[in-house]
Amino acid sequence: MADVPQLVAQAREGRPRAVARLISLVEGASPQLREVMAALAPLTGGAYVVGLTGSPGVGKSTSTSALVTAYRKAGKRVGVLAVDPSSPFSGGALLGDRVRMSEHAADPGVYIRSMATRGHLGGLAWAAPQAIRVLDAAGCDVILVETVGVGQSEVEIAAQADTAVVLLAPGMGDGIQAAKAGILEIGDVYVVNKADRDGADATARELNHMLGLGEARAPGDWRPPIVRTVASRGEGTDDVVEALEKHRAWMEEHGVLAERRARRAAGEVETIAVTALRQRIGDLHGDRRLGALARRIVAGELDPYRAADELVAGLTDGPSGPSGPGGPGSRG
Repeated sequence: MADVPQLVAQAREGRPRAVARLISLVEGASPQLREVMAALAPLTGGAYVVGLTGSPGVGKSTSTSALVTAYRKAGKRVGVLAVDPSSPFSGGALLGDRVRMSEHAADPGVYIRSMATRGHLGGLAWAAPQAIRVLDAAGCDVILVETVGVGQSEVEIAAQADTAVVLLAPGMGDGIQAAKAGILEIGDVYVVNKADRDGADATARELNHMLGLGEARAPGDWRPPIVRTVASRGEGTDDVVEALEKHRAWMEEHGVLAERRARRAAGEVETIAVTALRQRIGDLHGDRRLGALARRIVAGELDPYRAADELVAGLTDGPSGPSGPGGPGSRG
């Protein structure tokens, strides 16, 4: 069993092995997960979480690396969660993003972690919110969450980040590639990367036009800027950082940042509760209560909705409550 207080103390000192161990406890849904989250709770809230999303090939990893460089020059500690596709063999992340950001590997002010989606359709591991909390408690000033490029389900990043950055690139064969995915509805900052390529001007114009067709904005509302970059050369990265800082300041001024973080916490609580209930329902297969309810339905004595109500009531009235003795996936 891990010594959680010691791991948390070491993580606060910036020791990467302690941070790695805590995130591993999160990913593995350790029976100690509740203890970890309880220890981290009073230490969080200081990090600015930026999500980067977009279709495959737009340069998310290169852009993330460029942002790390810019924030490090400003003296910020940076955490990176690169959410990779799950390996079909091990269930682990393929680590491609970590390889591409290897230039930062020796920097003690940068922590990079690849996480597996484990088939999660939103492109984000279910454990990502809690991994973000680990990096926050470990003293990261900025946390960059880069999602796997899976197109239409990328919109989930908006629920995990303070600011969502949508990246596009010219010549991807689909104009505004992700418009059909609803991705244009969730961006706070839009980046046209590879702006030295032919078609960059047209991509920016089309993006500006499509954003103009969106919801009507009242005076004082945030209008997402469009920034052009060549991330491979670091060009335009300072403009992206400036746009991010402006958005953060606007959110703080209008109370939007606190609202987003409360909504994020509510979603996390809901996910934990639903996961725990689903596990408890799964444990009922072959259980006599479920079998008895099924026989009453077949006999016409009970309809499925009333049966479900009885089943849920039995689950939630148990001695351990709806979340059981451990966290999601817990076997403790």
